[in-house]
Amino acid sequence: MGPLKNNNKRTISQEAFEVVVKENIEDLDMDPNEALQDAIHTLTLQGVDLSGIVTCIPGVTSVNDNPVIQCLDQLKELVDHNDSNLKEIVNVLDNLCNLCSVQDSSSNVSIAMRNGGLDLLISICSKFKLRQRVLVSAFKAMSVLITDIQSTEIFRKNDGPKIVMNILSECSEKIDVVNSGFAVVAAAATGNEVVKDLFMDLKVDELLVQILGGKNKDGLRHPYDAIRVLLTADDGRVLASQVYGYARTFAKIGITESLVGALHQGISSPNLISATIALKAVAVNDEICRSIADNGGVDAVLKCIDDSGEQSNSAVARACCSLLSKLAGSDANKSSIVQKGGMDRLIKLSFRLSEDPSVLQEIMSIICTLSLRSPGNAASAVEAGAGDFAIQAMQKFPAAPQMQKQSCLMIRNLVAVFDMLVFCEIAICALGIFWHVVTSILLGNGIEKIIRKAKENHESCKDAATDALRDLGLDNYNV
Repeated sequence: MGPLKNNNKRTISQEAFEVVVKENIEDLDMDPNEALQDAIHTLTLQGVDLSGIVTCIPGVTSVNDNPVIQCLDQLKELVDHNDSNLKEIVNVLDNLCNLCSVQDSSSNVSIAMRNGGLDLLISICSKFKLRQRVLVSAFKAMSVLITDIQSTEIFRKNDGPKIVMNILSECSEKIDVVNSGFAVVAAAATGNEVVKDLFMDLKVDELLVQILGGKNKDGLRHPYDAIRVLLTADDGRVLASQVYGYARTFAKIGITESLVGALHQGISSPNLISATIALKAVAVNDEICRSIADNGGVDAVLKCIDDSGEQSNSAVARACCSLLSKLAGSDANKSSIVQKGGMDRLIKLSFRLSEDPSVLQEIMSIICTLSLRSPGNAASAVEAGAGDFAIQAMQKFPAAPQMQKQSCLMIRNLVAVFDMLVFCEIAICALGIFWHVVTSILLGNGIEKIIRKAKENHESCKDAATDALRDLGLDNYNV
């Protein structure tokens, strides 16, 4: 979601802006270019929002010379004629999309929005709802224009959710329409809880399960994006988001099976990262995490992690490690991951992608979660080489604050002293020996100095570093 516009900002009409420029020329005897720049500068200093204003010079250039305005005018004229050339409509839609997609195109998007571009695109979709080529181009342009809360509200007020869902339901076998249509769903639901709710009321969850459970999924990406957005609490205006309930609804009707199926296609699948991110968004509680594992999700993720290391694919490694960390939040899954050689596989990945601190950070997060309240898993991590991994990574990337922090958290979980009352006398003794050996090795390899350096250099590491030093048994941990 783009930044919310300041509602206190003053606005100005296109006509009023041109009047200011004209007065600069006629009353202050400025040359046209100077008059234009002075108008922009003065109005900006006065707190006037000029987004969407076509900065033209009256008598020299015209609003109608702007390519975005020209596209909108052409579309209005074409749509008004029942015998319109559909190919021409598609060409103009594609041109509009390109104008609003290029780098630094925010002014073009603002101009299109201010001049009714989104309203026009929604009406085109409604009028040409069975014309596949028109729909694909209109959806692509629409997803580019929907960038903030104002545009998502325009989409909502124009009955956009219902129009788009009706089209997607009727064209569920047409991959191009489905893909571009769900790009609109993702854009419109971003940062707007009300729009999310409308899509859920229109059974978007059932449609997504149907589409992702079908045979023809090649080329699909945006349905996965839509799941992620629908299940993300990103509307700052809402105190209590409903997305947790939406995730349970998605899981109940079988979305996890479809998403895990995409993971089983392996690292060569173009949908792997998108499906992994979507599955992480669905995994909101222990029951769903266990269900994902029961459907082979842990096996699939571990296999993808192995393959990402072999192929040096950091993007896949990050996404899969992030998902595995979420799944490891379930105690049942923790045991399964460790039993399947998870610790060794993660350390092997750290060697293969040792130049990418973002991947190392994700690996540390998993080991941290696996070791939480689990001395056995902590021992497995240490045996696999987690201690050396932490030391080497912190020394290699001293300027990576998030990785430094995650390393401190992982070290703390590896050496934390657990509630002794839950263990028998023999277990207490074994735990004590384990803690002493591990801390001695880590301290002997200079971990104290490394953690203190992270604490000193990065404010975000302060608390995690203090806790790690304390659980390593150091008296001056708070210094």
